[in-house]
Amino acid sequence: MSDPRAELLDLVESARALVEWYEETGSDGVLSDKSATEALALLDRRASPAARAPKGLQPISGGTFQGIRAPAQPRPQVAAPVSVEGPTHAAEAAIVPSAAHTKASSHAVLAPLATSTEAALGEPERRTRLAVTSDEVRGCTKCDLSATRTQTVFARGNPMAELVFVGEGPGADEDRLGEPFVGKAGQLLDKMIVAMGYAPADVYICNVVKCRPPDNRKPEPNEMASCMPYLHEQLSVIRPRAIVALGATAVQGLIGAAEGITRMRGTWKIYRGSIPVMPTFHPAYLLRDPTKKADVWSDLQAVMKQLGRTLPKRS
Repeated sequence: MSDPRAELLDLVESARALVEWYEETGSDGVLSDKSATEALALLDRRASPAARAPKGLQPISGGTFQGIRAPAQPRPQVAAPVSVEGPTHAAEAAIVPSAAHTKASSHAVLAPLATSTEAALGEPERRTRLAVTSDEVRGCTKCDLSATRTQTVFARGNPMAELVFVGEGPGADEDRLGEPFVGKAGQLLDKMIVAMGYAPADVYICNVVKCRPPDNRKPEPNEMASCMPYLHEQLSVIRPRAIVALGATAVQGLIGAAEGITRMRGTWKIYRGSIPVMPTFHPAYLLRDPTKKADVWSDLQAVMKQLGRTLPKRS
């Protein structure tokens, strides 16, 4: 049986993350005025009966709460699994809006994609296949990055996820801890994920390269080529309904596009003819230029629309 106190603590952390993200993006989302009354009402509505907010709970100074994470909204019914085998440029041309389309059309929900008749893998099978690939990555010496890494960085999150985030490569914190997006950029990414209505553990997070490039430089083409089979295997196992590509390197690895991320962000692309990809700015870039957070939030809202998710509404 779950611990109601632990559930409540998780709820408040997510409420705080929502407040911070909406403040930073200037959005009109839930909790934007940091109202204690509205925050508690939201928690009470979303919590299980055993974890409802006690009447005596009070916000700490500043109107936010001592840290907790809300459970994700119920996931919509997952459609039949999609195939990630082989590029289909005709499918991309038919679905991805052209450059002449307006911004609104680039954020439109994509037409239904062709699906595979192969049965979806269950969670045990997915975990087994991913564990095998992780072991292969751990022993990989295909490029020079293996000589300078502390350890490989494979992924974190849910192998049954409908949404995958793909970044560039590990940084110093990730190289030390062995998990992707655990530094300041990762903390910001977690805020973005919570604001979308997920818990960080509900999605799947990985990188194009699995070893840290020296001084956090951009991965070389041969380094990316060495690692891409691992990423393709991860995506073929998970078969997400959508991918968020964080930065130009992630987009280049996924679909081969070499344009700048400023030109590509906000416009749907297709991975191997099957999976919608939304390019957007990397969280590390947002730490350097916070004015771009509103653009990223717009892109993430387009992803939520594609997945049939909506923001919590105020009562």
